[in-house]
Amino acid sequence: MMVTGTALRTRMPGPVDVSDGETAMIIRMLLNGCFVALLMLAGISVACADGLKVFSTPTLKATLAELAPAFESKTGQRLVTTFDNATTLERRIEAGEAFDVAILLPGQIDALIKADKIVSITRTDVAKASVGMAARADVPVPTIATVDAFRQALVNLRSLSWSPESGSGAWLVELLDRLGISDTVRPHLVPVRGGDVIAAVADGTADATVITVPNIVDVPGVRLVGLLPRELQHDTVYTAGIGRDTKDPAAAQALIQLLTSAEAIAVLRKRGFEPPAR
Repeated sequence: MMVTGTALRTRMPGPVDVSDGETAMIIRMLLNGCFVALLMLAGISVACADGLKVFSTPTLKATLAELAPAFESKTGQRLVTTFDNATTLERRIEAGEAFDVAILLPGQIDALIKADKIVSITRTDVAKASVGMAARADVPVPTIATVDAFRQALVNLRSLSWSPESGSGAWLVELLDRLGISDTVRPHLVPVRGGDVIAAVADGTADATVITVPNIVDVPGVRLVGLLPRELQHDTVYTAGIGRDTKDPAAAQALIQLLTSAEAIAVLRKRGFEPPAR
């Protein structure tokens, strides 16, 4: 994402209210970007010893791992990634933990912008994911193509993993209420602390789970039963932003540019994502 006057007018119609601190951040990004480009043209490595610190929801773990070599090749910088549920990462940032780029949910990025932890002009949607049902390979689950079929599949399951601390866990509880099966299914929910509900299916702790599709793709011993019916679907958008106190704004900007590139979109689609609306 190039921070130019045109980009500002496109993303934020009308007058743009940018604080002095944010103006300084933008100037640093532009100057550092030019300096990095000159160094790279001269064949000089510009990597920082500590690497670029990225806080991300685990859903993007495989995608970031696949894109890391391209990022390192382009910038001379390495990615140092921390994966946890988005709510926990938001709290860590609010508490003052250092980071360069955060990839969380839109509402959390917006809250961190309001808290002056993320520079608003860097807010960028990078991916979108739909919700599906995952089941252990040996657990028979029929089609879930209709609301009635999905409701019956949930009722028939012996156990369903969920993450009580995450936004997706709260959404699942609301979904059970909406379907009118909360009293029947909630006793069979298996709470997973730390949010790795798909691992609980893979290791046999639970028979199935309901989660965004990228978490299901390529997990040994787990299969995608199908997407939730459109009437129940809950698309999740993942949004990136650069920390106000980043020590390497040029590398942080380069990562966001990579995440919105054609190269990244191909990787995201392979992993079960779709590009967000722009």
